[in-house]
Amino acid sequence: MILRALSPYLISLAKQYPVVTVVGPRQSGKSTLCRTAFPSLPLINLERPDERARIAEDPRAFIESHRGGCIIDEIQYMPDLASYIQVAVDERDNAGEFILTGSHQYQLMESVSQSLSGRTAILRLLPLSAAELAESNCAPKTLDERLLVGGYPRIFKDNLDPGQAHSFYVQTYIERDIRQIINVRDLTLFERFLKLCAGRSGQLLNATNLGNEAGINQSTVREWLSVLETSFIISRIQPHHRNLSKRILKSPKLYFLDTGLLCYLLGIRSPEQLALHPLRGSIVETFVASEIIKNCYNSARESSLSFFRDSAGHEIDFILDEGADARLIEVKASSTFNPEFLKNIRFYMAQKGARVTKPTVIYTGNESFSIDDISIVPIHNIGSIA
Repeated sequence: MILRALSPYLISLAKQYPVVTVVGPRQSGKSTLCRTAFPSLPLINLERPDERARIAEDPRAFIESHRGGCIIDEIQYMPDLASYIQVAVDERDNAGEFILTGSHQYQLMESVSQSLSGRTAILRLLPLSAAELAESNCAPKTLDERLLVGGYPRIFKDNLDPGQAHSFYVQTYIERDIRQIINVRDLTLFERFLKLCAGRSGQLLNATNLGNEAGINQSTVREWLSVLETSFIISRIQPHHRNLSKRILKSPKLYFLDTGLLCYLLGIRSPEQLALHPLRGSIVETFVASEIIKNCYNSARESSLSFFRDSAGHEIDFILDEGADARLIEVKASSTFNPEFLKNIRFYMAQKGARVTKPTVIYTGNESFSIDDISIVPIHNIGSIA
């Protein structure tokens, strides 16, 4: 079994809050995490229509019958149940009584914020991180294999073919969930949109251009991007908010949260193909973004990830806010260090008002060293960054 870094935080928070809610994409391991952390609690799976029908007949009786606590999987299928949980936890005031999981962040968080505000801790679980795979001795041998396989647990648990697994994931989870959330009449059009997004991972998001290529209007672009983001398929990273210059660009950057799914959507089926792919640099950058976000979520923290780019072309790939300071992170897909890698970090550090801590360049080589207090870190040490 692959141990999840979030587990001790889940157990600890269940001793402090009556409800703990774990959200994340389909098949990220939420149910397994909760069952492993609380083996004595019964699991109620709301994906089962018969289970939902049984509970809907008498939700009060259901809540009363689980005074010893339970895990309720995919709570977004019955959002009204949160109101009954609220009444129960207010009356009983027992820590860790209900452990909830959900895959649709928007639907789930809307009901949680209305009914369980102040009563629940909220954790986010993404697919397996590089650190989790390394600690469980499951990590692929090469970087390109790691990028291609991604991090969905079932691929490792059942030794699945990554291309097939991601194909089925798109068909059975993304398309099904999309039908439930928004009225997409033409799933072929949505899949085209999804692949166009994949081709833009690691790039500034130009919604107008994306809509024109997909053949949809701007309102639909915004809606579909929001659905992908709240389903934990993509993340939009915003420009750094501490403006050092009025010339800073304001468009967000788009990143997929799993490189295996990204590679599948780009038509990449082998490490050899990936090694020569023109978007390999963007895929490596996407990997670093997703790992930093995972490291934050796995420590029960919000992600403070942003980026810097001005109109003159100066860019810092990632910035992590650390109090009053900013941690600068540059990503290079080269295995050979080049002093040019330091150029943009030095530019940023020279700006008036810049407060920088631990500037870092991540590259695909193997040696760690420092130059002028800038750390050069191999990508296989990504777990130490956030």
